Amino acid sequence: MAFVCVKCRAFNLLQVGMNLPNPQDLYEDSAWACSHCGFVHSQETDLPFKKWPVAMTSARRVAARRFWLAFFRSAAERPSSFWKQCGTCGRVLPFEAFSRHARWSPLERQLECRACKGAINAGLNPKRTKEQLHEGSFRRRIADMLLKGENQRIDLKAFFARFNSRCFKTGKLLDIRRRGTWAVDHILPSKYLYLLTVTNAALLSRAANENKRDRWPSDFYTNSERVRLAKITGADLGLLSSPEPVVNKNIDVNACVERALRVREHSNLKRRIAELKRFLTVADLMDSLSPENKKLLGFGPGPQVKTT
Repeated sequence: MAFVCVKCRAFNLLQVGMNLPNPQDLYEDSAWACSHCGFVHSQETDLPFKKWPVAMTSARRVAARRFWLAFFRSAAERPSSFWKQCGTCGRVLPFEAFSRHARWSPLERQLECRACKGAINAGLNPKRTKEQLHEGSFRRRIADMLLKGENQRIDLKAFFARFNSRCFKTGKLLDIRRRGTWAVDHILPSKYLYLLTVTNAALLSRAANENKRDRWPSDFYTNSERVRLAKITGADLGLLSSPEPVVNKNIDVNACVERALRVREHSNLKRRIAELKRFLTVADLMDSLSPENKKLLGFGPGPQVKTT
């Protein structure tokens, strides 16, 4: 929220969280001190306009009360009155500098300002061909299939308590009973073979989770957020801060492959094998396969049987 000091004309910014303040409540309860001259903006404060008659500037008079009511109302009655810090360039900008999302509440906008979003999209969109978008979806689907049944059960009450019932990214207060408004996020994405565990789970609003998708932590969270996240969850800060995604090789690849090959009777087994081979090759996990599974998937001749 922003306001211009009525005494020294300095521009001030105030943090208000994610809820749209009520102008009447602000008028009745607020006392905004200017960060430059210290003048307190409140219904209890006399107006500092020397050219005005005392009958208008005294806080006890109707004219001053109406001034302060309009002052707080104009500062908070519309979402467009608010300002937001860009998660990429760090600038504090008017709300109109951030794109909206149809399902977000009035004070929720995209994390990047339009300028940063334009720069990011300029670098990404030309590269995101239809085939590459399919590749990302394919990797996510195969990874989830390999990890099926291995995710840790999350105690939601303890989970919410750990994050003080707030979205870790936006600070928005979340209601555990409104399941459609929040999500349990894989901090390290399942796309890179990381299970959902207590140390790999963050509480996010639905909108923030959709914005993160399967992005690597260093591509979504700031430095200070990653430090705080590691303290809350016990996650490996070095791994969270890796500039490039790191595939988790600390899994039982053979057990994962065996689960993935338990297909329904009418499934396309040939396609499933081809997808597994492709994923394991890209993830550089072939060497973790047993000789039997290498042979089964067609990676090599398998174990040699000695004859005499």
